[in-house]
Amino acid sequence: MPRRASRIPLVLAGALIAVVMLGVGIYLGGHASNLPDPIRSALVDDDESQLMQQAIDTISDAYYRPVSRDELVNKSVEGAVNSLDDQFSHYFDPRTYERFQHATNPRFSGIGVTVQGTPRGLRVAHVIDDTPAAKAGLRDGDMIVAVGRSTLAGHPASYGISLVKGEPGTTVELTIERDGRRRVQTIERAEIVEPVVEGRMVQTRAGRFGVVVFTSFTSNSSAQVRAAVDRLLARGARGIVLDLRGNGGGLLNEAVDTASIFIPDGTIVSTDGRARERHVYTATGGAIRSSVPVVVLVDRNTASSSEIVTGALQDRRRAEVVGTRTYGKGVFQEIRELPNGGALDITVGQYFLPSGKNIGGRGVREGDGIQPDVQARDDPDTRRDEGLDAALRALATESR
Repeated sequence: MPRRASRIPLVLAGALIAVVMLGVGIYLGGHASNLPDPIRSALVDDDESQLMQQAIDTISDAYYRPVSRDELVNKSVEGAVNSLDDQFSHYFDPRTYERFQHATNPRFSGIGVTVQGTPRGLRVAHVIDDTPAAKAGLRDGDMIVAVGRSTLAGHPASYGISLVKGEPGTTVELTIERDGRRRVQTIERAEIVEPVVEGRMVQTRAGRFGVVVFTSFTSNSSAQVRAAVDRLLARGARGIVLDLRGNGGGLLNEAVDTASIFIPDGTIVSTDGRARERHVYTATGGAIRSSVPVVVLVDRNTASSSEIVTGALQDRRRAEVVGTRTYGKGVFQEIRELPNGGALDITVGQYFLPSGKNIGGRGVREGDGIQPDVQARDDPDTRRDEGLDAALRALATESR
């Protein structure tokens, strides 16, 4: 008994020493530059994280004027993402990520445009009727290159969008480029209700055809497309034009469900990534009659989920594609939050059409896109819609 009791202080002392050493180890592990060279070499792996830590420590401690350590960390991560040479991968510093989250909040409003991010800024894909943007004279194809004093070149689309959006009644100053000329315009924001799906009947010499204009793959949008298609067919439409011009994409499941309106079974799209298994998405069932002819109308701003639908209908020979080459975004991203309050929005995989083709060519840059079966382009300076006219002619030919 006495011998066993005498060991208790030794055990407690050993435990105390272990805790202290653990604390010292944690501290020195994050401040390896404070260790003597022989000890540092023995205890610390000279890996990438230690290299980055030492570089930031050196700049923070020795640079001739004070610098923000947080800014050094942000720029380091931003530089790492930029080195990927992937226009769709971005780093949100904490402040930008907060703005991004607020930009998706329905309390915020905007000017009434849908946009496509480019290396130069935000390309206006569609101007919504009867909105501040429409009243200010903005057109499809205009380039927003600055918001206030903030230039948009080199920033993710979400950064520019967060600056354009704001409370109703407030103003935003935009620098807009058109035909090589720039102008600065102040527009008052308003609450915007964006119509996602619009269906209408068009009378032609060949008969009556339904036109479904679809602008964004938001939650439940595929059900809206289905409802519009069913209404038009019930009213006697001989065929359907699915107008995806200016549709920059959205939710993958909505793309699969939309394609399933026209494709009864089989593959719609597949995804694959280095850190994820290949997944094949198939038609969900309940398609309309295969005897109903379909034409998909596209342009250069048809991207992402829109290209999934277009490519699936073209590959499966369910529809003819009319318009211009699509954007070519054959990759998808995920947002991963970081301990500093920022986030990485990085490309994690690629989309593949039923034929096995990747929509975006090389996957990290603007790729080949989808080539239409019939080339057609709308002239914005005329009142006619030349693209739609070509789609209706193709539909008339199919319906004979």
